[in-house]
Amino acid sequence: MSELPADYLYTKDHEWIQLHDDGTATIGITDYAQESLGDITFVEFPELGATLEIGDTFGVVESVKAASDLYMPLGGEVTEINEEVDSAPELVNQQAFTQGWLLKIRLTDDSQVADLMKPAAYAELI
Repeated sequence: MSELPADYLYTKDHEWIQLHDDGTATIGITDYAQESLGDITFVEFPELGATLEIGDTFGVVESVKAASDLYMPLGGEVTEINEEVDSAPELVNQQAFTQGWLLKIRLTDDSQVADLMKPAAYAELI
């Protein structure tokens, strides 16, 4: 398993969040999650412009082993989906923390960030 990026935050559902200074965030699944799923064959994304609340299902990752729901770690408006992953879902397996990101959002409530885990806490969970 790869190192956990120190500047990312994490959820118990194995999503990672990279916060940006402009009030946006990038979201993906962790290396642990992609290893557990096995070879990813399809990713279902939300619609661009969709406004989702924390805990909402925003998509599904399908693999040769299983299908797994994706849960919003923060409330926000979907501003971008990773088109490369849409056409080549194996990118999530190959580079979960970089090119395998799933979506970008504009945050609706910055205070929700306080509920996310820092790398050390996530490492204990896994």
